Amino acid sequence: MPSTSLLAADRARRLSRLEGLADRLDSRFRLPGTSIRFGWDSLLGLIPVVGDLATTVPAAVFLLEGWRMGARKRTLARMGANSLIDLTLGGIPILGDIFDVAFKANRRNLAILTSDMARHI
Repeated sequence: MPSTSLLAADRARRLSRLEGLADRLDSRFRLPGTSIRFGWDSLLGLIPVVGDLATTVPAAVFLLEGWRMGARKRTLARMGANSLIDLTLGGIPILGDIFDVAFKANRRNLAILTSDMARHI
């Protein structure tokens, strides 16, 4: 059986990797002259249907990693709901693209998962 410190180190490594992914997807770029941040999720969302569907793959990665780290079912459900909201509303032309910039589902999911993992400390 792995030690508690090894499990904590593994969780920290996974959360760090997810943080990098959330950064690339939701806040990698900044609109010049503003504090508005956006990422590849918003940019890909500009491509009708295909872009929004493509961003479901990273959303699934968040859910899978959460499950692997032992996140509670309600945590996974909240993360899934955020991803579904992002996919559904993000698919609306123009308004959905603005929504993607503001909602930042991946950042939300990272915060939910990080909070749930803090209970293991």
